[in-house]
Amino acid sequence: MTQIVSDAKKHPEAYDTLQKLHAEMVVTVDGEVLPRSEETINKKIATGEVEILADKITIISRSKTPPFPIDQDTIVKDEAIRYRYLHLRRPSVKQNIILRSQLTKIVRDFLHGKDFCEIETPILTKATPEGARDFLVPSRVFPGEFYALPQSPQQYKQLLMIAGFDKYFQVARALRDEDSRADRQPEHTQIDMELSFVQRDEIMEILEEMFTLVTEKLFPEKKFLQKPFPRLTYHECIQLYGTDKPDLRYDLQLAHRYNLIDHQVVDFAFVVDFPLLEWNEDEKRLDPIHHMFVMPNEETLHLLESEPEKVISTQFDVICNGYELCSGSCRIHSSNLQRKIMAMIGLSKEEIEEKFAHLLQALEYGAPPHGGAAPGLDRLLMVLTGTTNIRDVIAFPKTQRGNLTLSNSIEIKGNFEGDIKTDEDVIIHETGKIKTNVKARSVLVEGKLEGNIEAQKSITIKSKAYVRGDLRGPDLQIQRGADVQCKIIIEDNQQQPEKK
Repeated sequence: MTQIVSDAKKHPEAYDTLQKLHAEMVVTVDGEVLPRSEETINKKIATGEVEILADKITIISRSKTPPFPIDQDTIVKDEAIRYRYLHLRRPSVKQNIILRSQLTKIVRDFLHGKDFCEIETPILTKATPEGARDFLVPSRVFPGEFYALPQSPQQYKQLLMIAGFDKYFQVARALRDEDSRADRQPEHTQIDMELSFVQRDEIMEILEEMFTLVTEKLFPEKKFLQKPFPRLTYHECIQLYGTDKPDLRYDLQLAHRYNLIDHQVVDFAFVVDFPLLEWNEDEKRLDPIHHMFVMPNEETLHLLESEPEKVISTQFDVICNGYELCSGSCRIHSSNLQRKIMAMIGLSKEEIEEKFAHLLQALEYGAPPHGGAAPGLDRLLMVLTGTTNIRDVIAFPKTQRGNLTLSNSIEIKGNFEGDIKTDEDVIIHETGKIKTNVKARSVLVEGKLEGNIEAQKSITIKSKAYVRGDLRGPDLQIQRGADVQCKIIIEDNQQQPEKK
């Protein structure tokens, strides 16, 4: 930002144009850079000692009055996402995105320096049970079938170890149909890594070195409360703090009450010795604490059949300031043991073969011992910048409901009858009963709808929705758990509609 002045007598056109300028307009300025007079120096900005004496000013692009002030860090709530392109102009917000780019480069350089091979894995995959619900994408080529978007590259990176790539990583996109929280988005970025012939502690050492490097390079003002990172067992955390991701800096209740928290302090720690399995009382079955591919601890493996809940896993978490930043473990590299774990958590032989035959078969061809981790890039940056919302470090985040709100939308709540025809997005909420035929740009259904939907862009049916009617559009996503009885017509812009 630089101050521009003009002489009305010498350059009247430039002077007149200068009077017409207001915030956010795009202009070009021809002139001479001069030192300011001593009484007009502004030491609050980097260019405060100079100004441009303009002899020509050209308006390139005019601007409407923004819906919120760009030069003030006031809270703008929903407008921060709806007008994200304006919100990103704010220096503090823009700086977070620049830091994200720098963090990614540091991580890439660090892992390449340790001879990791960066490999991309597929985005369109087969649905497999990994904890959260999948996002589904309909296949045009195979009517009635769906791809799943990856919750993580877990099985692919294990296959890469079996293929002989000893060290793999990628900056991966992960998509999980989970409710948004202040520290979680339905799509996020993880620093995904896997290594062969490795023990749990070796993975932890690499992570500690990487987290330390990122913090010291990008945030040199931060102070580590403890180095090396301390290690706590899962049971110690639960017994002492009541959570497996405690904030170890202070007695937080007192700290918050008296505003004693030093936001320049970071306290990384490892949580180890998680149980492998826990009893799910609702489903009357054993569930994995993390996921089904985690290797049990050798010392407790003999308890797997007799006392499975006493088996300790090789899983560990990295926590910092009350947040979980990463989970990792050694993986099962025996086909027989992997089948046994799958059966213990309630998968039938048919499900095991249908969903995991490719991995189980690969494990029979000389699978090396291997393990890895997947730190969340977004949450790491959120913690290090000190913000309390993960949306602040993502260029185009989702809203609390999981929408990317860059346009106006019509929201239907309560009971409603009547047709809707619009070029905007339509959101049908959970409350009430809706009887309507909808024709819109895109449609999101969270509740009960009886009627036909036609969308120019996409139709999304959430997991708790109830829909009866015809669905027509180029992109349809029906989340697992939705009650849908419809005729579905997937329209390809290049071809005739395909009925399913």
